[in-house]
Amino acid sequence: MRHRRRGRHLGRNPTQRRALKRSLVRSLILHSQIETTLARAKEIRRDVDHLITLAKRGDLHARRQAIARIPDPETIERLFEDLADQYADRPGGFTRIRRVGVRLGDGAPLARMELV
Repeated sequence: MRHRRRGRHLGRNPTQRRALKRSLVRSLILHSQIETTLARAKEIRRDVDHLITLAKRGDLHARRQAIARIPDPETIERLFEDLADQYADRPGGFTRIRRVGVRLGDGAPLARMELV
């Protein structure tokens, strides 16, 4: 039973799941929008919102916590320089998920995830 267990498996083992989430978060931060499945979008929403909240805090400890999650200098720079200023006065809800149809191959619901 999975009572009170959070998160989706996404058809992968834990290391592959961590790598997938990390790459999706990185792409969203760098490009401001991505198109993926609805389940993946819902799963990374929590991570992106947490990283932007860390960037808004802006201290050294927050930067180190963000680097531990996304070890990419370009992404961290965009997060702490651009997005932290952009969302300085916004209390939360930094992402938007819009449904865009279904994938032709397997009928999975697709979603466009974007930074507000």
